[in-house]
Amino acid sequence: MAIVTTADPAGGDTGRSPLASRFSASRFRAALRRRLGVDPRALAAFRAALGVVLLVDLALRARNLTAFYTDAGVLPRATLAETYPLAARLSLHALSGDPRAVALLFLVAAVAAAALAVGHRTRVATAVSLVLLASLQARNPFVLNAGDVLLVRLLGAGLLCPLGARWSLDAVRRGGGVAAAADRVASSTDRVASSTDRVAGSATALPLVLVVVVYVSNAVEKLRGTAWPAGEAVERVFRLTYLHGPLGGLVPEWSPLLTAATYGWLALLVASPLLIAAVGWLRAALAGTLLAAHLSMALGLQIGVFSAISAAALLPFFPPFVWDRVERAVAPAADRLRSAVGRRSVAATTAPATESEPLRAVRDRAAAAVPVLAAVLLVALVAWNGMALGLVETPDPVASVADPAEGGWDMFAPNPPSTDAFVLATATTADGDRIDALYGDPVARDRPPSDARAYPTARWRKLLALLADDPEPARVDPLLAHLCDRADAFAGDGRVASVSLSAVEVDVETGETRIETLGSRECRPE
Repeated sequence: MAIVTTADPAGGDTGRSPLASRFSASRFRAALRRRLGVDPRALAAFRAALGVVLLVDLALRARNLTAFYTDAGVLPRATLAETYPLAARLSLHALSGDPRAVALLFLVAAVAAAALAVGHRTRVATAVSLVLLASLQARNPFVLNAGDVLLVRLLGAGLLCPLGARWSLDAVRRGGGVAAAADRVASSTDRVASSTDRVAGSATALPLVLVVVVYVSNAVEKLRGTAWPAGEAVERVFRLTYLHGPLGGLVPEWSPLLTAATYGWLALLVASPLLIAAVGWLRAALAGTLLAAHLSMALGLQIGVFSAISAAALLPFFPPFVWDRVERAVAPAADRLRSAVGRRSVAATTAPATESEPLRAVRDRAAAAVPVLAAVLLVALVAWNGMALGLVETPDPVASVADPAEGGWDMFAPNPPSTDAFVLATATTADGDRIDALYGDPVARDRPPSDARAYPTARWRKLLALLADDPEPARVDPLLAHLCDRADAFAGDGRVASVSLSAVEVDVETGETRIETLGSRECRPE
């Protein structure tokens, strides 16, 4: 077969053969697929991790269900409507202020999260989880952090991906019960060889780009400060004792080690574009290092489920050879589970499911719209964060309704805080005794600032820190009323007469202590 080329009179090529063009295009598509495609088993692990994170998040929030999400708590629905009217209208959790109604929504969310984790009706479970999570976050915006924003966006991105294609009850059910399960009980080599193809498209690119945008945005913000380039940031963070997690107080105060940790984390953030640009072992090593770093943060810092969310977000980056090894390791147990599930579902799968023409047409249109929607979201994601960083000018129509900078990824950036923040929540009984209104234990009658304590949870910290920055009476009064009830539950017999709340800040450099009284309240006025 002759290859025809077009040459100029001097003998230089002015064009390329169609075959060469097709070969180059094919190589480009293959390279793009390796970088923006995701192994279906990675999507399965991502799905399971999201389900588990949602369950953990719900369990942690449930400890303060009344405090944060009911009319008897720190943010009654009337106050929410005044502060965030749109959130009050859209949140399902704001339909009732009764703890029982909110608990029912928690239960529904837990069922949906469990279904997502095991891959049962995956698309429906993802959609329900997304709606209920967004509703829960809208019910009390004052207890949210960057991890909450990331989680809801990951769920939104996951809704467009085939999360239930592998390692799911949906996959077993689609396979046809016992016969198909028996066919799938093949050698590990055959099974792995047939599963190395990636799922590629704008939908699978969305969660990957989202994670890299978060890291890059945070790196840019950190480099704009002085503490991170100087290698001082991590040492400053661990001076803030109110942020200490389970092992935070055990971190050695050795400057060279903390300086290395600062530069190491900053280097990981700067290198984060390699999560997409690199392939193979380099990509796996970078994703694994970031994952380990996030999990170690959970031990050192009080940051709620942020570390678990970040770890889950990294799973789609791991290449096929990682999942090959995982699949080989769990193959015996997986085969037994698959066969058991197949036997239980045989009755449901012996009769082929029928689908009406209108429903099939709707499904086809929805499937065709997914790549377009994902592409639009990709462009919007990059543009929004570019505006948040000031790299792209914010158009007037956007600036008139929102400030992109308010949704930036500026965790501990550009510099970590320089003050240790604590709270004095003191309840006085009718007998003159005093107890801590947050923790319930006795305190000194003349409680000194040195008796100030850190926050019970990361969400309490977020709430009280925002309140200290802007102590509006409309928000302080409901909080004090809730602290009356909380302290009364500790003291018993309705003995609490009053509560007071103060914010205490200690400069970590000079030791200077500042006290700001946020408010006080008579709990049992005559």
